[in-house]
Amino acid sequence: MFRLLRDRQGASLAPQGSVACIGAFDGMHRGHRALFARVRERADALGLAAVAVSFEPIPREYFARGTPVPRIDDARGKIATIAASGCDRLLLLRFNAALAAMTADAFVERILVERCSVREVWTGADFRFGHARAGDVEVLRRLGARHGFRAEVFGEFSVDGQRVRSSTIRQLLVDGDFDAAACLLGRRFTIGGHVVHGLQLGRKLGYPTANIPLGRRTSPVNGIFAVRVHGIGPAPLPGVASLGIRPTIDGTEPLLEAHLFDFDGDLYGRRIDVEFVARLRDEIRFSDLDALVRQIDDDARAARYILGLPQAAKAGVVA
Repeated sequence: MFRLLRDRQGASLAPQGSVACIGAFDGMHRGHRALFARVRERADALGLAAVAVSFEPIPREYFARGTPVPRIDDARGKIATIAASGCDRLLLLRFNAALAAMTADAFVERILVERCSVREVWTGADFRFGHARAGDVEVLRRLGARHGFRAEVFGEFSVDGQRVRSSTIRQLLVDGDFDAAACLLGRRFTIGGHVVHGLQLGRKLGYPTANIPLGRRTSPVNGIFAVRVHGIGPAPLPGVASLGIRPTIDGTEPLLEAHLFDFDGDLYGRRIDVEFVARLRDEIRFSDLDALVRQIDDDARAARYILGLPQAAKAGVVA
């Protein structure tokens, strides 16, 4: 049974021993899933628990000191993917000042040895850990020899000759190349959340929307998109979406607004996942609401074409 743990201290989460992997795991791409499969394979061969060790916030966010850091997945998405990967335990450490100040030796002793009872640990070749990033794979191997575990490097994972990395995927998303990003992710980029009440402006303009606040998450993309929305029926529903601050109405907080084509229903409080299919344009300020509606009409036609839908009149109450 999968278990999620957050505390650095406490009894061993795998008393019989574990095979572990460590990383920030932003995006949960195909390389990450291949690593989890290797850890599961090794754990089964040794009769041990399969454990993932990760961090929230991810270290890049902590050291950014409040500067927004784009993420492919939020914590919820990361946890769900690791749970589905076959890992028995996820130690999701709170990355804070105390953890940032922990030396490499202390991290190994307190986290890997005492908390995880690790017998074998897998990392990427460029993995760094401990205060001032002083620990690397060679340090991990040296400390492993002292504490009785093996440290192994999971080699580069490539798709069609391209190395799969979270930074590469983020750039592909920024560039609007959602198909290439999906190839490396092993799935399409999505943002999920619960539908909340908005200003009802979309309804007044003839394009009611399902509104999802981003909260603390910073998206790597913004603009206007053709989308598919999951979580409403047995099949995803097509639509057009805006992700940004809505400059025409002087908005300040990022919001994801999805208009579902040919849909009539109340989604308030429902959790949905918005899958990004294609980027249509940048978010811009319009001189008035009439100009905004004319552009939305064009966006809806473009999204319908991309999604293979017939052109139709506006309809439906979403939220």
